[in-house]
Amino acid sequence: MPEGPEIRRAADSIEAAIRGKEITGVEFTLPHLKQWQQSLTGSKVIAVETRGKAMLTRFSNGLNLYTHNQLYGRWFCVDAGKMPDTRRQLRVAIHTHDRSALLYSASEIAVLTKSDVDSHPFLSRLGPDVLSAQTTAGILLQRLMDERFRRRQLATLLTNQSFIAGIGNYLRCEILFVCRLHPCMKPTQLSQQQLALLAESLLDVPRQSYASGGITHHLATAKTMMRHGATLEEARFRVFRREGKPCYRCGTRIIRQNSGGQPCYLCPQCQKNA
Repeated sequence: MPEGPEIRRAADSIEAAIRGKEITGVEFTLPHLKQWQQSLTGSKVIAVETRGKAMLTRFSNGLNLYTHNQLYGRWFCVDAGKMPDTRRQLRVAIHTHDRSALLYSASEIAVLTKSDVDSHPFLSRLGPDVLSAQTTAGILLQRLMDERFRRRQLATLLTNQSFIAGIGNYLRCEILFVCRLHPCMKPTQLSQQQLALLAESLLDVPRQSYASGGITHHLATAKTMMRHGATLEEARFRVFRREGKPCYRCGTRIIRQNSGGQPCYLCPQCQKNA
């Protein structure tokens, strides 16, 4: 599933393609949404916001398009009249005179008024956005010690969108490795130094991933690897999807275990369970 950095990069592409331009047509292929096509046509996209893994496309007439890609959704931005080469199913098309933003295969889609946004059952439960400039390490440090979260295993806490919005499985694995923390540990078991490093890494790793197009490995190392023939997929992660390969720190083989209902990748030497 795309995580916060991927959704924000998609939002950036949509803004670059259609923001501020008159909408010449909107298409919804889901029957319950077709009633909104005419209402959105003729307006303009004034902003594309992200809330963790969800996106809000805001229109000048006060309406908002809520989308959540889930596992299979994907946005494409193309020249007007063009269609991407994909077998996915079109869900939403927003057309301007020269560019179109097209959403394929997503299932969580709604048109919302402002009051709908404020009371939305998913959006209203989200914690601070991992990419928001207003989310600081100090805020996250306080949340790690909050009674709602302090006794939760890190494996499930880090992907709990009410704790912090935008972190999924690959970011969880990478953050825990950076901090040398085992997924089964809890905030109550951590020292102040460990808590401070975790709070900082909860922001630093996703923000690097957003800025670099998905690289959570040390940037200089990843770039060197790619110069020597490694693919982006081979170079981008420290532990995620590296089962059986040597840890970049100690050489121990990376393992994969089930944590919080998802495969979690870790180094059993660097990330010992206290």
